Amino acid sequence: MKLTLFFDSYCPLCAAEMKMLQDFDLEGKLIFEDIHAKDFELRYPKIDPVKADKILHGLYEDGSMIYGLDVTYQAWRTVGRKPWLALLRWPIIRWFADIAYRFFAQNRYSISWILTGQKRCSACATKISEKPNVTGSDVRKF
Repeated sequence: MKLTLFFDSYCPLCAAEMKMLQDFDLEGKLIFEDIHAKDFELRYPKIDPVKADKILHGLYEDGSMIYGLDVTYQAWRTVGRKPWLALLRWPIIRWFADIAYRFFAQNRYSISWILTGQKRCSACATKISEKPNVTGSDVRKF
């Protein structure tokens, strides 16, 4: 079952993770949607881009939604990488991991600046859009 990831292309760390996932997605099971794409709200009227900017959103083909670290875990599971992420979904660890994720999500631009020297990245969307299964204004739509 395909999983659509609604990501923030302005975040250097987020965009880098999407690029890695894209590189490992040899079977095309992941769909990458930039929440900052000009036509995003037209193509996904049920996804609030403001909420999607606060917490990572994922959408399965059957219409079910997942959020935050559940999206991260399922995306990496889909491409057969990072099996250790399952630990972050264990009951007690999940609670702490979700708090850490919310902290990261709220502070991702500052964290990106510390780790990469870039707070925001307008060119990151272009790097991801070079692959055919990533949507934007001129790429495949689902």
